[in-house]
Amino acid sequence: PLLVSAHESSCIRLWSIQGNLMKELLPFSGRPSGPLTTLCTDSFIKILLTGSKEGYVFRWNMASFLKDSRNRKNEIKEQLCWRAHATEVVDLLIEEEKNVVVTASIDGSVRLWHARTGYYFGYFGQARKFELTDTSRLILPSDVSDFSAIIKEEDKRLKKKKVIYPLMLDREK
Repeated sequence: PLLVSAHESSCIRLWSIQGNLMKELLPFSGRPSGPLTTLCTDSFIKILLTGSKEGYVFRWNMASFLKDSRNRKNEIKEQLCWRAHATEVVDLLIEEEKNVVVTASIDGSVRLWHARTGYYFGYFGQARKFELTDTSRLILPSDVSDFSAIIKEEDKRLKKKKVIYPLMLDREK
C-alpha cells in the first residue's frame, strides 16, 4: 500500500502505510505548475496524474519505482505535461479502456484528452461526436495555446559548466 499527497508547493509526496516518507517529487517540465489541486492513478497504479491551479496536467510513470522502491535507480519519471484548462483543474480521471483522461476545471468545463500524448479530443457538450481514434489532428481548446510537452530523460541531466568570469579593471575601456 502507498499513499500519495499533492501539495501547494507543487511537491508530490509518497508515503508508506506506516507514515514514512518514501519519495518527494517536483515537476520538471519547466512549465509553471503552481499549487497541485488534484491527483489520480490508473487501476494498476503505474501512472500518476496531477492537476494544478494553473490548469496544467502532469503524467508520471511510477511502474519501476513500485517494483522496488528501495532501489535508487528506480525513479518515478515525469513523462508528459500539458495545459488542460486556463483555470484550476479540480478533478482528473483516467479511463483506461479508451485510453482517455477526463479533466474538470473551476470554469465549468469537462474535457477529454489522449492519456499517452495529451492530445485534445473535445469537451462535454460539444455538437460533434468525440473521435477517440484520431490523434493526428493537433487541435486545442480555444482558451489554451500550449501544446503538450513530452519530458525527455536527457533534459534532467544537464551538465553544469564551470565558467569563470574574472573581474578585471581595463583602464583602456
